[in-house]
Amino acid sequence: MSTGSPRLLVLGAHPDDAEFHAGGLISIYRERGYAVKIVSVTNGGAGHHQRNPVKLTAIRRQEAAAVGRLIGADYEVWEYPDGSLQPTLEVRHRVIREIRVYAPDLVLTHRLNDYHPDHRAVGQLVQDASFLVTVPLVAPDTKPLRKDPVVAYMPDLFTKPNPLSPDVVVDTTKYMERIIAMLDCHRSQVYEWLPYNAGVIDQVPSDDDAKLEWLAAWFEQRARSVADRFRSRLVEVFGEQRGSVIEFAEAYEISEYASDLDDTARQRLFPGGS
Repeated sequence: MSTGSPRLLVLGAHPDDAEFHAGGLISIYRERGYAVKIVSVTNGGAGHHQRNPVKLTAIRRQEAAAVGRLIGADYEVWEYPDGSLQPTLEVRHRVIREIRVYAPDLVLTHRLNDYHPDHRAVGQLVQDASFLVTVPLVAPDTKPLRKDPVVAYMPDLFTKPNPLSPDVVVDTTKYMERIIAMLDCHRSQVYEWLPYNAGVIDQVPSDDDAKLEWLAAWFEQRARSVADRFRSRLVEVFGEQRGSVIEFAEAYEISEYASDLDDTARQRLFPGGS
């Protein structure tokens, strides 16, 4: 781990996963001028009910690029097909190379307990890469790291076979407007595919301002659920007076397959959380 400003790498399965699950922490990093890179391992080409997959892939790359411009972060969309990702040796080596070259202090990714096979595959890939980033004879075309980064699982609400165990909680209430702005860039998803999939496409307004208001209400409901799910941890960390009224939060579980999170790293890598 470097001693300068921390570097954050988010390895998600799809364009919009990073913003949806970790938009608050990403916003905190960028507010402080810390480096952030977001990678979507798949091309996002399956996330729609009407659009042509080839055209959709191009649209989703444009949407991801818009987020990158908005927050001043690098945003890559890899070419692996959406809905078909497997934790193969080829993709593992690519993840290893990405972590080595970017040299993050903190990596965020999906848990292996997740509804989406692409999410589970990315979580498996990062888990498999965690130790191997330090092994010189694995993917020897890139320089190995002396120490692997801290890896944290992004918040989710799944309970089986194991619920997320919140090692760190972050109050994201003041960053909600920025998170909504990032999600608004993914228009093919938040105003088309996701409402269609949820059976509420008829509720999406046609006016852009009204759409943004609708999106805020929709996403805030989910963010509020995260805070409520991990309320006891929020109270433990922030105290009864503040923790009991935090409206929006993110919770992270530290992977035991990568570097430990000691108190110094906790304060450095999760500013505003604990």
